[in-house]
Amino acid sequence: MSKPYTDTDLSAQIVEDRNWCIKEISDLKSAIKRGDASLQKVLLRALIAICYAHWEGYVRFSGRKYLEHVALRRFRYQQLDRQFFRNYFLPRLAALSTSKTSIAERCELVDEILDNSNRRFSQVNDELINTKANLNFEVFTDICLVCGVPAKSFADKATFIDIVLLKRRNAIAHGEDTMVALDELDTIAQKTIGLMRMFGDALENLAVLQTYKAN
Repeated sequence: MSKPYTDTDLSAQIVEDRNWCIKEISDLKSAIKRGDASLQKVLLRALIAICYAHWEGYVRFSGRKYLEHVALRRFRYQQLDRQFFRNYFLPRLAALSTSKTSIAERCELVDEILDNSNRRFSQVNDELINTKANLNFEVFTDICLVCGVPAKSFADKATFIDIVLLKRRNAIAHGEDTMVALDELDTIAQKTIGLMRMFGDALENLAVLQTYKAN
């Protein structure tokens, strides 16, 4: 896939990725409605797995594409919102917390933080958009912070993300006989697609409005 050089490129790529996810969810929903009771039971469980997989995959894909879009502009960190400079050090700070790093090495990192705001943001560290294969609302909030998306606009979706999508998906993945009612079908599909649209639209708005720039 080509790089998202322009706002239009970014929009086209994240919409294209979302559209095939929506089609698969819609096709599965149609198959469930056509099936008999026995088939519906199986496919409703599959719906949870598919909806969660597409939600997690879309957040990871679109988040990375947005950061790549900004990185292609090669702005200096001092020209960008401060979160981008924080992002540069987050993976190293995470590694620091799990290793026996000397005081001297820690001082070197502090000096680098103080002295490198003139560095250009030109490469995305994939660790920044880490869904941890367990995209609960807390992990999603971290990804929103990294991208500059206001997580509070998703606050009323926390229960759906944590309980309906993630908890049920984990139960199904672990072989538990979790039941999904037929009357939940439309709600689950629509809310999953709605979440994907909200996150994608938020990233597109950041790009078009150039919110990633320093005030």
